[in-house]
Amino acid sequence: MPHTTWSGAISFGLVTVPVKLENATESRSVSFRQIHTEDGGRIRYRKICEIDGKELSEPEIGKGYEIAKDTVIPITDEDLAGMPLPTARAIDIVSFVDWSTIDPRHIGESSYYISADGPVAAKPYTLLRQALGRTEKVAVAKVAMRGRERLALVRPVGDALVLHTMRWDDEIRDPSELAPDAVDLTDEEIERAMALMDSMTVDTLDELELTDLYRDALVEVIEAKAEHREPQAVGGEQAAPAGEVVDLMAALEQSVQEAREARGETKAPGTVHAMPKVKKKAAAKKKAPAKKAAAKKAPEKKPGRRRSA
Repeated sequence: MPHTTWSGAISFGLVTVPVKLENATESRSVSFRQIHTEDGGRIRYRKICEIDGKELSEPEIGKGYEIAKDTVIPITDEDLAGMPLPTARAIDIVSFVDWSTIDPRHIGESSYYISADGPVAAKPYTLLRQALGRTEKVAVAKVAMRGRERLALVRPVGDALVLHTMRWDDEIRDPSELAPDAVDLTDEEIERAMALMDSMTVDTLDELELTDLYRDALVEVIEAKAEHREPQAVGGEQAAPAGEVVDLMAALEQSVQEAREARGETKAPGTVHAMPKVKKKAAAKKKAPAKKAAAKKAPEKKPGRRRSA
């Protein structure tokens, strides 16, 4: 069962919706243990008080803020819960904006599903979700979570609402110093780049068969070590290293052709022959996805391989 990470209410205008937040994502990273390389023993960390040298358990550990050297102000959970902050238990919607105006750099790392908390919340919850869906807008909100007040976006996803944490303006670095020096580009070069983009365009991410090859290779290394064998290559042939680009137009032309061939499009002929009637180009056909290799017998404990949905 998903774990509730926050409970409170969404408020917009005079409308209040009791809600709960649950994580919308989960980590699929492969975790390692730290060990002693000589004998394989586990490395453990103990939390020791520097005054009396006593090892402490979690209930004995609290928070403190260092205002000067050797001067720490203890801060309790009651202190944090009693802060005079209006967003302490509320997702306070302050405005609505078009989704297309949001700079992706402002989107934080955390996403949460918002669930209606109780039958009374069902109607205002559905009202907000459908209103956002019809206007194609997102709600900008403020919410206090994990020791700080955050900006957040609320938007509809299917029949539910999702909340994305956001970064404040002063957390976004100015990229102007990273821009390269001015260069001259021809219209033809830009058009070829646009043609390459067009040949690589899909309607949705669902059309792509995306695979985390690094994770697959790591899983294969773990399985091979457990089975006392050499790891096998994953993901097919390795891509050839990219060389120095000498002719930008030639590189664009070749990239467009390779992208079209990868999509199953017919290669354009190099010479035009006289014909009574020009045949229309055949419709593009997608390659049938390669059959997946049979799954190997897994060790007693192993991380799963990651595939796109």
